[in-house]
Amino acid sequence: MTSTEPQSVALTILDLARAGRFTDIRDHFAPSLRPMVAADVLNAVWDAEVAQLGPVRTVGNASETANEHVTMVTIPVHFDRGTLTLQVSLTTTGELTGLQLLPADGAEPPVPWEPPHYADPDRFDEHHVTLGDGLLAVPGTLTLPKTAGPLPALVLLGGSGPLDRDTTIGKSKPFKDLAWGLASRGIAVLRFDKITYAHPEQVKANRDFTVADEYLPNALAAIRLLRAHPAVAAERVFLAGHSLGGTIAPRIATADPSVAGLVILAGGTQPLQWAAVRQVRYLASLDPGTAAAAQPIIDAMTDQAEQVDSPELSPNTPDDQLPFSVPAPYWLDLRNYDPVDTAATLDKPILICQGERDYQVTIADDLARWQTGLHTHPNVTIRTYPADNHFFFPGTGPSSPAELAAPQHLDPQLVTDINDWIASNTRTES
Repeated sequence: MTSTEPQSVALTILDLARAGRFTDIRDHFAPSLRPMVAADVLNAVWDAEVAQLGPVRTVGNASETANEHVTMVTIPVHFDRGTLTLQVSLTTTGELTGLQLLPADGAEPPVPWEPPHYADPDRFDEHHVTLGDGLLAVPGTLTLPKTAGPLPALVLLGGSGPLDRDTTIGKSKPFKDLAWGLASRGIAVLRFDKITYAHPEQVKANRDFTVADEYLPNALAAIRLLRAHPAVAAERVFLAGHSLGGTIAPRIATADPSVAGLVILAGGTQPLQWAAVRQVRYLASLDPGTAAAAQPIIDAMTDQAEQVDSPELSPNTPDDQLPFSVPAPYWLDLRNYDPVDTAATLDKPILICQGERDYQVTIADDLARWQTGLHTHPNVTIRTYPADNHFFFPGTGPSSPAELAAPQHLDPQLVTDINDWIASNTRTES
């Protein structure tokens, strides 16, 4: 791929998919995203659509939208028996940060984000902040209530992959929902772009990049910024992490004991490599007609997960032997960290929230371990939400990636529960 023009790159990606060259597509992803993609998985998804809709007949006109970090190109793809939209997200240098097949209306202009009903923009202001120094500094947003301080505050940590400060997924922005909902009730919230989103080129160049590099520097900087802010109560700065951010939250609280408490939102406890195998197995089960075709992919991922567990794993293990070709230093760092054991050592209140329709982090595989490992902890609260998926969007039936296509908002009960829990842990003694 020689051109870095977004539409040209996106059309080339489509050509590669039509030619079955999914390894070539994978090679164009930033390494920071590879825990979320694999050539075999891309191949299986494409083949499943072709099996259902028939071969590609024509390709429509590409369109694009852009911000300072990412350009999103959408291309209508007309199959023999239907139309889908290929959505390609690219860095300024033409590297892939996202690739999705969406319903046909995905080619329409994006619907502007609308505030949820539980947010009142008249009750807070938003301020741009910068976390860190130099080339790896990341931008963020402080949502500050107009209420007189000192205020309780919350730092938000996104999940795996190169996520922006809003945890934008499709047409939804769950972290923006949460920030606006809590700020409307008097809680300051700081959210920020992950380093893998703001600086994908630098991350790609560092083969020794670990999950600690992904989270700790900017999370700790965010905590320091809030503790020093004149409107914030320094002793009431809490930490909330979603998905992998929830997994890592106890590690951050250990690094900075000033954290007042943890909110763990669908935080995984099953090792990431095995969670990936389980997720692919679940997705394959949604369509019995393609389940058999997915088995070789599941077998290959299982072999790679076993390699992560092997005592022979070393920093020099070849990338292609490991899940999604992510280098060994990342896996070694994760393998040496136990979120439940770490949380059990913390003398802090902990709120754990889990959607019951979540297939990425589940009650059986993940929440059960939080419950078992923290059963003697003096101050743990657990809430489950029967209708919610991994992003705490309410729905019905088995959860699937397709349900993320429409704009949605966080479950209002989740916002209420977090607000009430923070309030209960910030009351001053009389």
